[in-house]
Amino acid sequence: MFRRSSVKRTTVFIVFIAMCFGLFGGNLFFEQIIHGDEHLANMNTINTYTVTVEAARGEILDRNGEKLVENKQIKEVVFEAANFPTKANERNALIIELINLFYKKNQSREDKIPLLIIDGKPEFDKNADSDISFMKSASMLNLNEYATAQNCFDAMVEKYEIEGYSKEDTLKIASVRYNMQKNEFSSRNPYVFASDVDTSLCAVILENNEKYPGVTVSISTARKYLDSSLAVHVIGTVGAISADEYYTSRSILNEKLADENLTDEEKSKLKRASYLMNSEIGKSGIEGLCEEYLRGIAGEKAISVDSAGVVNQTMTSPSVAGNTVITTLHSGIQAVAEKALKDTLAQLGRVDGLNAAGAVVVLDVNTADILACASYPDYDLDTYYEEYDKLSVDSEAPLWNRALSSTYAPGSTFKPAMAVAGLESGVVNQYTTFYCDSIFEFKDTEFSCLKAHGNVNCRDSLNYSCNIYYYNLGNKLGITKMNEYASMFGLGAKTGVELNEASGVLAGLAYREKLGTTWLPGDTIQAAIGQSDNLFTPIQLANYCATIANGGTRYVPHIIKSVVSADYSETILRKEPEIALETGISPETLNIVKLGMYDVATIGTCAEAFANLPVKVAAKTGTSQKLKKVKDEYVKGNNGFIISFGPYENAEIAVAVVIEDIDSGAATAQVAADIYEYYFGMQGNQNAVENIGSLIP
Repeated sequence: MFRRSSVKRTTVFIVFIAMCFGLFGGNLFFEQIIHGDEHLANMNTINTYTVTVEAARGEILDRNGEKLVENKQIKEVVFEAANFPTKANERNALIIELINLFYKKNQSREDKIPLLIIDGKPEFDKNADSDISFMKSASMLNLNEYATAQNCFDAMVEKYEIEGYSKEDTLKIASVRYNMQKNEFSSRNPYVFASDVDTSLCAVILENNEKYPGVTVSISTARKYLDSSLAVHVIGTVGAISADEYYTSRSILNEKLADENLTDEEKSKLKRASYLMNSEIGKSGIEGLCEEYLRGIAGEKAISVDSAGVVNQTMTSPSVAGNTVITTLHSGIQAVAEKALKDTLAQLGRVDGLNAAGAVVVLDVNTADILACASYPDYDLDTYYEEYDKLSVDSEAPLWNRALSSTYAPGSTFKPAMAVAGLESGVVNQYTTFYCDSIFEFKDTEFSCLKAHGNVNCRDSLNYSCNIYYYNLGNKLGITKMNEYASMFGLGAKTGVELNEASGVLAGLAYREKLGTTWLPGDTIQAAIGQSDNLFTPIQLANYCATIANGGTRYVPHIIKSVVSADYSETILRKEPEIALETGISPETLNIVKLGMYDVATIGTCAEAFANLPVKVAAKTGTSQKLKKVKDEYVKGNNGFIISFGPYENAEIAVAVVIEDIDSGAATAQVAADIYEYYFGMQGNQNAVENIGSLIP
């Protein structure tokens, strides 16, 4: 009994041992034979990391598909952490070696740091307050807010262990090291040392890889323009993300990621669409306005380095290019508007100390599509950042978009709105006349007209631009009724265009109350001819004219027509014409006002400029005085204006022009004439502007 039990236990034990060896052998076979190559590769791999691959930025097109902004391939010199020196002295030596190489090859590059060396001493950049605060922050140099430029300089010398260099070279090295830290340089985040680098210089770096360890060349994209001087204030700029923009974007990202309903895939997409410290972001114009559409979704690639130093790359998440933004602009009309404005400004005489400046807005009267939006002086998008310091302090303000953001007393271009107010309110009819002997007396004050016109009715008052007619009309209407109709046309208020714009001012009691002053009866007389406190933007003037031209419908002007995916397969956004107000102004009233404007264009002050156009147009000019301080003295000049539409019957476009510091508003007529000639073409060919009404999706 005992022996049988012992034999049984021995047998069980032997079977158990055999099973263990069998399992072990099977596993050994599975791992070594079946997955042997995989394990061998893993043993040879000594470093694996993931790198973000930035997506191409979306393109910006005009209404007919002409590429206003696209992308070009550029070469970047990049630091990769896997092989980049880790010791401070070696890093510093490599960095200054590269800086000197770039200087020798006359290759530009830039490090954004708010410190300068002036007369041998560190000084803060006066235009970089937020960057200075960030530099002192706990995440960077960890200094008190009151730390000086010298304190910051010394802190970087110590932090980055920079020794044995001149102050100038020390700051150059510190600038690179600072930005490497700021951009969180690591295996995941390579550091872009320089962009748009010449091919020959890239070759020098690649051919001397032992001399420049961890320095390589990669392909990226940069903005390429149809014409880098075309529509610059509308297109806008792209630049390096600021500290404030970065941390704001991180806060927004974290809020989105807190949503518990998000899938892992959705979270990954949000993260890849977020910004890095070395990202670029739209700063102004359409580039800034449409940042959420133009910015693509970054991809990711896995990089592994084996024991032999061989690098393998695998794209784990492909990048998605940004969407395409289609504008309402017509590149041909825009180019003609800009040229006409510049040519006219060049031909006009100047009051000493006053600059040549102006703006043009062209609208589709039936949709308020902005076909052209020009402002002068302007600049070149290709050299914007190189020239920024000069541009930002230029007394002519080339960075300022006068078409949307400058406000002007409109002068006599306000008179059509006044005529509408008088006719619609019943204060006058088309036959009512006021006698003009060039002087209007009101409460012991004399207001003048340029000449004695005799008896003047409404139609003639527009052609003659008779002040006396409108002094009488304003006195009868009163400021409240005047502003009721001016407001219908959107004057003195933002139009609603997507880009930044000024509100302007509608003269009256409300505005004076804001100023803490009193509105006087004589102010109403002045306001009636577009003076007093009235201040309107060029786009307001264009939209007001378009409202008259189309029969009384005021639309919201817009610059974005649609947004589509990069491959045009999907429409993300489509903007339809938006009605701001149906004014309800009678066709009879508008017809009388249009006839007066027709006279201005055909027998009045604009007749010569418009004589050879292929279609008949209607217009109203205006002039207003201005005072500008030049070298501690006030210099008097005149601003000239024209609002116009064409054709006179069945209007298609409205054109508003403002030129600063000229003798008369009539001088603006040639700018408008050049635009009409291009739009309608020579010899009455109204199809000369190809596809003016057609839009890509």
